[in-house]
Amino acid sequence: MSTENISNNTNFENDEISFKELILKIREWYQFLLGKWKMIIAISALGGIIALTYAFFQKPNYTALLTFAMEDEKSGGGGLSGALGLASSFGIDLGGGSAGGAFSGANLMALMQSRKIVEKTLLSPVGSKGKTISLADYYIEFNELREDWGKKPNLKNIHFPVTSDRSNFTLQQDSILKNIFKDIVTFNLSVAQTDKKISIINLSVNSIEEDFAKEFCETLAKVTSDYYVEIKSKKSRMNVEILQKQADSIRAELNSAITGVAAASDNVYNLNPAFNVKKTPSTRRQIDVQANTAILTQLVANLELSKVSLRKETPLIQVIDRPILPLDKEVVSKKKSLLLGGFLTGFLTVLYLVFSSLYKKRVA
Repeated sequence: MSTENISNNTNFENDEISFKELILKIREWYQFLLGKWKMIIAISALGGIIALTYAFFQKPNYTALLTFAMEDEKSGGGGLSGALGLASSFGIDLGGGSAGGAFSGANLMALMQSRKIVEKTLLSPVGSKGKTISLADYYIEFNELREDWGKKPNLKNIHFPVTSDRSNFTLQQDSILKNIFKDIVTFNLSVAQTDKKISIINLSVNSIEEDFAKEFCETLAKVTSDYYVEIKSKKSRMNVEILQKQADSIRAELNSAITGVAAASDNVYNLNPAFNVKKTPSTRRQIDVQANTAILTQLVANLELSKVSLRKETPLIQVIDRPILPLDKEVVSKKKSLLLGGFLTGFLTVLYLVFSSLYKKRVA
């Protein structure tokens, strides 16, 4: 027991000595840094001034926000769905199938950030300084990219005219457009669902150019909506066109048959009843009229159902709020920049002095 007590007392004394040494070490470092206070304050002030200067020259960042709702594919079928189902049971396809599943929810948000949609948006027209240019040229202009390309003559005169054909772009144009797409998706574009329980999505575009943020945001929403409608309603449009051609063809045949009946009746006017064979052309034409009438009736019914189905394929994006000028802007705070710059440079200066002193003592 006495040995254990002696051991515990020794450990306690060692701990107490270590704590004293720590206090002495802190005092030593405090005295050391206190002797360098002029240097620390001078460098901190310099860092604060540099940060303040940066804040003065930093351009404000504008944010364009567009809110839209998703179309609910599971709702709104009603009587039309029943009619389409009845028609399909007789082997008639009126194009009521939905192609929207691939463009809903998270898939739509990914679509809006895809290269195809973003590049198509960049090649859309926008008014700037009294002239119409593409959003890609507008982006290059306010980011002063051509000044950076001054040493590359093959890039300096590259433009993206609104009327240009995307398939005829040069390798340099493809490369530049790809880089712009990457920068926008990485730094400027955000597509997020506000809440998983609701189908409302926020499309946000930020830029140092206010007009570009607004135009790009609205154009991106329109391009995505048009692309969706084109893909989703393609089958319905094809069915409407085919049924319309068939109906027009049968209507022409019916008109011709009606005219033929009249002509045949004129030919047998006051005919002797004994010559029944002369009535054959008129009878044939009457049968054609009846058959074409029945076919046309069915085609017109199917055509109207198909048109209703096509009208049902409304745009996926139902815009709720659009960006309105002036946009919200974020400006770098000069006061925060001054304090943060001074604190960081002061902290780094202290670290440098401490480690520099330790290194000198170790070397010595």
